[in-house]
Amino acid sequence: MRARALVLIDGEHYAPVVRDVLAALPYRVVGALLVGGSEKLRGGEDYGVPLVDSLDATDADVVVDLSDEPVLGPRERMLWASRVLALGLPYVGADFRFEPPPLEPVNVPSVSVIGLGKRIGKTAVAGHVARVLARDRRVVVVAMGRGGPAEPELVETPPTLDDLLALSRSGRHAASDHLEAAALAGVPAVGCRRAGGGLAGAPLADNVLEGVELAEQLDPDVLVLDGSGAAIPPVASDARILVTNGAHDPRAGLNAYRVLISDLVVDTGGADHEEIRAIADVPVIEAELRLRPSEPLAGRRTAVFTTGPAPTDDLDAEVVHVSRNLARRAALQEELEGVDAEVYLVELKAAAVDVVAEAALARGAEVVLAANDVVSEELDARLLGLVPERSAT
Repeated sequence: MRARALVLIDGEHYAPVVRDVLAALPYRVVGALLVGGSEKLRGGEDYGVPLVDSLDATDADVVVDLSDEPVLGPRERMLWASRVLALGLPYVGADFRFEPPPLEPVNVPSVSVIGLGKRIGKTAVAGHVARVLARDRRVVVVAMGRGGPAEPELVETPPTLDDLLALSRSGRHAASDHLEAAALAGVPAVGCRRAGGGLAGAPLADNVLEGVELAEQLDPDVLVLDGSGAAIPPVASDARILVTNGAHDPRAGLNAYRVLISDLVVDTGGADHEEIRAIADVPVIEAELRLRPSEPLAGRRTAVFTTGPAPTDDLDAEVVHVSRNLARRAALQEELEGVDAEVYLVELKAAAVDVVAEAALARGAEVVLAANDVVSEELDARLLGLVPERSAT
């Protein structure tokens, strides 16, 4: 049986041309949606199929785009593609085909935290979500990353600096997001690997579902799934939180898809809330990231190493150096040569262990790990409203 198709058409094509093409498509066309343009419209056009007024007005298996410039340029077309993918349908055109990322159901209530890119505080938000939910629930974090383990790895107790150094010296990535979650959020965490990322966030390869199976063995009340950059965990979560900031355009590429599938957007600084709400009727709240040392600094001379913009003026320390170069190894190694401090306060990211911690210990300095606390007047109440009722103990 031929797949049912909804076709996007425009008024810059003559109706007889469109009608002939619709009849020749290898689909059973169940409707056409006029997306704009009027140059070739005379009124009363007959396209041979019903005209509909929305993407979800009829049951379809695929959406075919028969429109063209100038009605839909690249930016507008990506918005239509995002809307189609958010409905779980393929989006097909003359020389392209987008498939909705596969999202598999799991047996445990789940919340996914995803982002529009790197260095925006996504893992900090995921850790905050885990800590809030862990107040009265059994929580397990499942994190995926480009440096994750070949086989899903469960970390049930917070790793120490010595543990992380041992991992690094064995050739492992010692700042994977699951290690950060276990060390700083204080909940069990499963680390997974992913490689590549599609326009809509699907990894090219990953072992996240195997990681979910491992996490389920702990009998959690809720899973917190931490995405990786702009890649999305391949799980049909009960709720999804999108993290962004002013550096990322919500309409660029298929970013609108990420907005459309989310239940809450957290802005860590400078995002255009109105533009986000123009894409989807989704709550947008503001949050600030603040560094929190894992132990007191006690006024000592401290060098701070982060990947983001978290302020340092409220630290209980004499801050003698601030670096934002954890993700830039060459610049980091160069600036370390001039650092003179008693304490190296390090965000657990990128080269935190294998470069900064090793340099600090070689000089007899102390290394203190830092979390990024998420400060928001609205986040906790919104979060608790997203968690499925059945997840409560």
